[in-house]
Amino acid sequence: MQRGITCLDPIRVGHWTNYKAQTGCTAIICPGAVAGVDVRGAAPGTRETDLLRGYNLVECVHAIMLSGGSAYGLDAASGAMQYLEENRIGLDVGVGVVPIVPSAVLFDLGVGDASVRPGRLEGYAACEAATDSAKLRGRVGAGAGATIGKAFGMQHAMLGGFGSSFVELSLGVCLAALVVVNAFGDVYEHRTGRFIAGAQINGRITPCIDKLSELPSAAAFNNTTLGIIATNAVLTREQANKLAAQAHNGFALSIRPVHTCMDGDTIFSISTSKVKTDSLLQLYSAAAEVMAFAVEDAARAANKLTEAGLTNPHI
Repeated sequence: MQRGITCLDPIRVGHWTNYKAQTGCTAIICPGAVAGVDVRGAAPGTRETDLLRGYNLVECVHAIMLSGGSAYGLDAASGAMQYLEENRIGLDVGVGVVPIVPSAVLFDLGVGDASVRPGRLEGYAACEAATDSAKLRGRVGAGAGATIGKAFGMQHAMLGGFGSSFVELSLGVCLAALVVVNAFGDVYEHRTGRFIAGAQINGRITPCIDKLSELPSAAAFNNTTLGIIATNAVLTREQANKLAAQAHNGFALSIRPVHTCMDGDTIFSISTSKVKTDSLLQLYSAAAEVMAFAVEDAARAANKLTEAGLTNPHI
C-alpha cells in the first residue's frame, strides 16, 4: 500500500462518494492538530479559515473537510461537527465541546448531477468512514467530479481526483501531501516538464497557457485544487501557516497556469506534533516537492496513466 497522510498518527481519512452524480466529500480527522492555511486562488469557497491565522485564539483543529458541490458543499462540515461532538471531540468550552472543522470546496457542478451536493448527512458519513487505510488516490470523495484542463471547455478536459505523496526526512520527521486536483490549468511533471493531463483538442495536447486570450467564457467555472500538507514535526501555528504557503510552490511547479481568478486554490497544513525538529528549512523546502508529486500522482491515478501513456484520457 502506498504510504500517505494516514501514516501520521492520529490522522484518519474518510470519503462519502456519489459516483452517479460525480460528487462527494472527504473528512480528514486530526483531533488536536496544530493547523494552518494558505488561500491563493481568487475564487475560494472556505469556512473557518480565519481562525487559523496566528493572531487568533484557537490553536488546534479536530478535522478538515474537503467537498465538492461548490459553496453548497460547505454544509458538509456541519456533519463533521455533529460526528465529532457525539464522540466528545472538540474544544472544551465548559458546557460541552465545539469541534473546529475548517473546510474548503471545489466546483464540480458542471460534471455530474448539479442538483446533488454533499451536505450535513454526507459529511457525517465521511467521518464515519474515516480509517487509517482510506483510499488516497483517484476519483473518490471530494475528487469524484474533479477534472483537469478546462480552458477550452469541459469537452476537452481530462479527469482529476485525489493524489498522494509521502517522504521521510531526517531524524524521523515525515511529510505527507494529499491533494484533490480540479484545476483550470494543465498538469506537468515538475522535474521534466512533460505533459501529464489537461486540455486536448482533436486528440492533440493544447497547452492553455499559450492561448489564454482565446478562452471561451465557459471556462470560468468548474475549478479549484485543494490540498493538505501534513507533518509529524512539532510546529507552532505560525510555522504551520508557513508550511501551507511553501506547499503552494508545489502547485506552481506542476499546474500551469495556477492560482488563477477562476480557481479557489487552497492548502491546509497539519502538524501532529510528535517529533521535534531543528530544520525548518528542510521541512519547508521539501513541502513544494512533496505537493508537486501528489498533484502529478492525482493526474496519473484519475486517468490510469503510466509512463508509457494514457488509457482513459477524457471525461
